[in-house]
Amino acid sequence: MDLTDNQTSSYTGYIPHYLLRDDPFSSRLSKEADIVAALYICVIGIMSSVGNGYVIYMSFKRKTKLRPPELMTVNLAIFDFGISVTGKPFFIISSFSHRWQFGWEGCWFYGWAGFFFGCGSLFTMTAVSLDRYLKICHIRYGTWLKRHHMFLCLGFIWCYAAFWACMPLIGWGNYAPEPFGTSCTLDWWLAQSSVSGQSFVMCILFFCLIFPIMIIVFSYVKIIFKVKASAKEVAHFDTRNQNSHILEIKLTKVAMLICTGFLIAWIPYAVVSVWSAFGSHDSIPIPASVVPTLLAKSSAMYNPIIYQVIDCKNACTKSSCFKVLKKRKLYNTSRYCI
Repeated sequence: MDLTDNQTSSYTGYIPHYLLRDDPFSSRLSKEADIVAALYICVIGIMSSVGNGYVIYMSFKRKTKLRPPELMTVNLAIFDFGISVTGKPFFIISSFSHRWQFGWEGCWFYGWAGFFFGCGSLFTMTAVSLDRYLKICHIRYGTWLKRHHMFLCLGFIWCYAAFWACMPLIGWGNYAPEPFGTSCTLDWWLAQSSVSGQSFVMCILFFCLIFPIMIIVFSYVKIIFKVKASAKEVAHFDTRNQNSHILEIKLTKVAMLICTGFLIAWIPYAVVSVWSAFGSHDSIPIPASVVPTLLAKSSAMYNPIIYQVIDCKNACTKSSCFKVLKKRKLYNTSRYCI
């Protein structure tokens, strides 16, 4: 595939930053800065791979007993694990080498993998927020949700993420080097060079960022209002229903914390990307473009840490997603649930 295969004809005279240099893959950071970035991502990559790999391993051991909420957790761990093992090594090697080492083909793969697994994580958390909203605000929902419903939902998430990630590979949009040279991402700069590029960037921003975030915010705002409004009503429930309601609230808090961590990691990068798409190509200093990228790459590490801190096992009672032995302190179930 030639460099210009995924580019449409320019109509503004705008030239993307990677075409202004003879070598678009040479690092524009100092060698010391590249080494620091490589070491940081190395630590992040190891922690996220081990943490999410452990979640996947423990879930696989009891795969036939996984309940619908746990399937969401496993799916999220798979996406986070995928972005760690497919992306981090490329960045680490290139940063230590002070230039991108894998050419345009490696750039396209790296960009695709990062976008695919990142979108998959966000879409999974969107589905989790809807699940929490329906279970808290529409009680009857929990009575008919079965494993096959969740598998259909997960299948849709994978197809939706794959659709948008593959568009640049077939001619709508592109993947290109980051301004600092040792990483690749969506070609946000096409928004200033062609109508096709503008349509691609606008669709990506809406369908892969704004729309999912709107659903997440709507779901948790409705949950907050519902919990406040039903506080007195819950006090009149019997003990079993009270315990079930308390559990659902605790699991919702875990889901909210996971979504918050993801958005905190990715929103600065999204802001810089939008500015790159519609602002001047040299309006963002190179060091300033690196920090949001490194922050976004750390998002896959947060969830296993959150699981450990919250200790979800202690919140899972007999009335919900795991069976807990009341008379024993030894639990045979996973610690991880949403």
